[in-house]
Amino acid sequence: MADVHDVAAYILRQRSPITALKLQKLVYYSQAWSLVWDDAPIFPEPIEAWINGPVVRELYELYRGQFRVTHNPRGNPDTLSDDEKETVDAILGFYGKLSSQQLSDLTHREEPWKEARRGLDPTDRGFRVISHASMVEYYGSL
Repeated sequence: MADVHDVAAYILRQRSPITALKLQKLVYYSQAWSLVWDDAPIFPEPIEAWINGPVVRELYELYRGQFRVTHNPRGNPDTLSDDEKETVDAILGFYGKLSSQQLSDLTHREEPWKEARRGLDPTDRGFRVISHASMVEYYGSL
């Protein structure tokens, strides 16, 4: 199974350079739609509901302090299966044209992030995990 760094490396191979924030959102949507279309996660790492939207902590730590990113030194894009690449390509085709801010705003309107943030003040950092079940339920109904 690929990990989040492999997925990020694949996205960056296709769309570099992009902002670290946009990468986080594209990774999130790759996971969500993989759960719906392929009935399986594309990576095992949890996604947390942070103030600016869904975040995979491992990617945040790698790119901390960077605005634009061009590659993922920990990832191997060739680890993804053909089905996984097809899923990520579809995500890039649909969401890739949106800006970092548009993607962040979009995730803030969607139930998985809102559900994980429920009860938190808008300024609370919060590290609650966005569940696979909430992603499947929400995106599977679209």
